[in-house]
Amino acid sequence: MRLLYIFPHPDDESFGPAGAMRRQTLDGHEVHLLTLTRGGATQVRHELDLSIDAMGEVRLHELEAATAVLGLAGLHVTDLPDSGLKEMDPRAIEAVIRTEIEALQPAIVVSYPVHGISGFHDHLVCHAVVKRVFLEMKDQGADYLKRLAFFTLAESAAEQLPASKFNLKTSPPDLIDCVVDAGEAGQAAFFRALDCYATYRETIRRSNVRNIVTRKISFEIFQEAHEPPLTDLTDGI
Repeated sequence: MRLLYIFPHPDDESFGPAGAMRRQTLDGHEVHLLTLTRGGATQVRHELDLSIDAMGEVRLHELEAATAVLGLAGLHVTDLPDSGLKEMDPRAIEAVIRTEIEALQPAIVVSYPVHGISGFHDHLVCHAVVKRVFLEMKDQGADYLKRLAFFTLAESAAEQLPASKFNLKTSPPDLIDCVVDAGEAGQAAFFRALDCYATYRETIRRSNVRNIVTRKISFEIFQEAHEPPLTDLTDGI
């Protein structure tokens, strides 16, 4: 089955559902990633004395290495403004996402939940735009679209959340509709994908992401409720 993950920045996939993505590729699914920006506006660029464009090139190469580790079938990176999605006409972002969906015709689309996990405005915009495009395309007859899901953190992850600026959001148990066990291979790929982001080593350490995102990776599924949660996003399709 074909899945399309849509995130705003390089590393969103590796700080999140990387283990599940690898598990899905190992299970024979065709997994694609659309990244809306090159992530060049990150504050890390100041430490490296790089311009936004130069930092974007570095982040792009890190992303390409991470997606190779995960065995993804396809990666498409556009050059929308990092940290600037909120200032864009949302219809322009919708057009980018619609074009990718029309080209790939995925059965499942995955993005951030409504709280964006970090609460960062690029994440919130991405959630809203992906949801609108998915529903509009369904209404217009895109029957290949079967499910819209959102990678999230379970409330049980709260005890691992670091203090200070990492004010991460979680989802309560009643909203979690799928829990994918990445297995040893998926978890190992998650760690290797994180290691591809050499410029973010200190952020990776301080965020405690290696312990927050465990082998059991949680997803909300839009307008579906599953109790007990599914064990794969393709279940029941």
